[in-house]
This record gives sequence, structure tokens and C-alpha cells, in this order.
Amino acid sequence: MDIENRTWRVGELADATGLSVRTLHHYDEIGLLRPGWRSASGHRQYDATDVRRLHRIVALRGFGLALAEIGQVLDGELTDPRALIRTQLEVVEEQLAAATQVRDKLLGVLDGLEKTAEPSAQTLIELIEVTTAMNRTLTHQEFQQLAETRRQLTESLSAEELEAMSARRRQAMEALTPEERERMHRAREALVPHD
Repeated sequence: MDIENRTWRVGELADATGLSVRTLHHYDEIGLLRPGWRSASGHRQYDATDVRRLHRIVALRGFGLALAEIGQVLDGELTDPRALIRTQLEVVEEQLAAATQVRDKLLGVLDGLEKTAEPSAQTLIELIEVTTAMNRTLTHQEFQQLAETRRQLTESLSAEELEAMSARRRQAMEALTPEERERMHRAREALVPHD
């Protein structure tokens, strides 16, 4: 079948793209991605034009734009692109900072493995934390799984390990500027599922 003339039902498009049906329904509800047409029974049907728009939505979402901003960009309502470029630049800078933090942590783990056979649970918790700081928005299931993993690892720490980890976290937070704390707060918020 000619791909340009093909249509996808919402479940088919979700399967093909890795997005959830719920996400596609949400995009329709807010007017961000309306299906090209509906079947006689009311089922959403997406065509190649819709797929192209969905690709742009996913690409812009990857820059950290809010759904409302994406709608403005796609509908030509954003007259001054400088604000968008500044937002993208902030996201890239946060990603670079997070990647540097992950790199430093991984180097520390490798160095520690020279001395011991297994990294401590405390080290793994910190590694999970810095790794997630640079990742995309999590699904509800991923967010719950991350919280459960963190809870389990925290419970496995001794009181001394927990206190040492808390002290290091306090020291690290105190060393940050208000702008760095705000960026970190925004990066963490970006992980929380939105729909």
C-alpha cells in the first residue's frame, strides 16, 4: 500500500510510533493533533499529513517545549523565534550539565571498582538520580518504577550511609547558585508525567 495514501487507527499509530493511545487522544483533545478524519463509527483515522505533524510535535517536545508552545510553533502563532531559541538553548545547557554530572559519576564508579568488586547501594542511588536528571519525561509506569527502585535502594542503606548521603546532598545543594537550583528543579519537573 502506498504510504502516502495509508491511514492509521489510533492504536495502529500508537504501536507504530511507540506513543501511547492516551497521548494521541490527549493531543486530539487539546487540538494539537486532530486526526484527518473519523470513520463512520467515530474512530480516529490518521493520514500521512497527520504523521508529519506528529513528527514535528515529537521533535519539538524533545527540545523541552510545552504542548501549548508546540501548538503555537506549528500553527505559526509564534512571531518572535528568539524566545523559542532561548528555551531550546536552556534545555541543551541543562542536558549538557546533566550529562557531565553523569559522566563524572560514572568515572567515580569506575575508579571505585578498582578498589572493590561492587559499587555500594548509595553510589547506585546517586547514579540513578543523576541519570534520570538528563532523561525525557517519564511515563506514569516508569515514574512509579523509579520511585519504587529508589525506595528499595534507600531501605537497603544503613543509617550511617543514609546520613552520609544526606550530608553530601546538602553540601551539593548549598554549593549551587539560585539559578542552578532553579534549573535543577525545572529538570526534575520535566521528568514527571504530564498526562
